[in-house]
Amino acid sequence: MKLGLYMATQWRQGADLGPELKNLIEQVRVARASGLASLMVGQHFVSSPLQMFQAMPLLARLASEAEGMRLGPGLLLLPLLNPVVVAEETATLDWLTGGNAIIGLGLGYRQEEFDSIGIPFKERVPRFVEGVEVIKKLWRDDVVEHRGRFHTLTKVQASIRPKQPGGPPIWMAGDVEAAVRRAGKLADAWIPSPMVSEENVGRLGALFRETRKAAGLAPATEFPIIRECHVGSMDEVREPLGFKYEAYAAWSGESGFVPKDGIRADFDKFARNRFIIGSESQVVDQIGRYGERTGTDHILLRVQWPGLDQKTAVRTLERLGRVVEKLC
Repeated sequence: MKLGLYMATQWRQGADLGPELKNLIEQVRVARASGLASLMVGQHFVSSPLQMFQAMPLLARLASEAEGMRLGPGLLLLPLLNPVVVAEETATLDWLTGGNAIIGLGLGYRQEEFDSIGIPFKERVPRFVEGVEVIKKLWRDDVVEHRGRFHTLTKVQASIRPKQPGGPPIWMAGDVEAAVRRAGKLADAWIPSPMVSEENVGRLGALFRETRKAAGLAPATEFPIIRECHVGSMDEVREPLGFKYEAYAAWSGESGFVPKDGIRADFDKFARNRFIIGSESQVVDQIGRYGERTGTDHILLRVQWPGLDQKTAVRTLERLGRVVEKLC
C-alpha cells in the first residue's frame, strides 16, 4: 500500500494567502520525510466561497521539494482547457520531476465554471474524450494529424514530449458508472473522489476492471483513491471539514455529483463511510480495510481543509510517517 498527499490548496474568502505557499512547501517536505510516495493537487475556477491556487504553476514550484515523489494534478478539468497546452505543460512537469509525473483528468460538474470560460456544459463529455485523444497523440506521435469536432492539428509536432515513453500515467476521475466505464477504456487508472463511499469504491473499481477486460486492455497496474484523513479525533476537524463539504453541497446545483442531502442530514455518518479519521492504530486498520475490501493500493490523503491550522496538518503528516512504517 502506498500513501500520498492530496494537498489542500483552498482557503476561505478573506484569508491572507501571503504565508500559505511557505506552509505548502513545509507540508511537502514533511510528507516526503514521512515516506509518502506521491503528491497531487486539485483544480477549480471561480471557486467562491473558497480561494484556490491553480494546479500547474503550484506543482512546478513544489517539484524540487517533492524530489522522488510522484507528482501531478488531480484533477485538471480537461473540457475547460486546451489539450495542446495540457499535453505540453504535463510533458514539462514530467521532465521537472525526473519522469515521475502523473496526470489526473476530470469532466467538471459546476455550471459556473463552464459559463465563465465560455464552454457549453453539454459539450463536456465529447470535449473530454477528444482532448484525451489529442494529448496521447502529442505524447506519442512524431507528427500529429488530428481532425476532430473541437480541435484540428495538421502535421505538427509537440514542442516537448514527456520523459516517460508514451507519457505519464493518466488517472481519470468520475464517481458514476458511465464515467468509470469511460475511464476503463481511456485511462491507466480510475481515481474516485472522497465522496464515493467505501462500498462504492469497491463496486465501481470492479466495474473499471471489467470494462478494461472487455475492451481487450491489459489489467491496470494500480488503483488510487482520494480520502480525507486526520490522525486524531473527529472533534478536532469537524468544523473545517464541514465547511468544505457544505461549500461542495452549495456548488453541486443539479449535477448530482455531490450527495448534498447526505452531507446535510448527518455529516458524521457521511464521513464514517468515506473518510479515514482516528488514532494512529485506527488509521492503520482503516487503510488496511480499504485495501482488503476495495483492492486499492494507493491512497492519497488530504489532511487540511479551509480553516484548519498549519500545525495540526503538519502533525497529521508526521503521524502518517509512523502509519507508513506500520503498513510496511
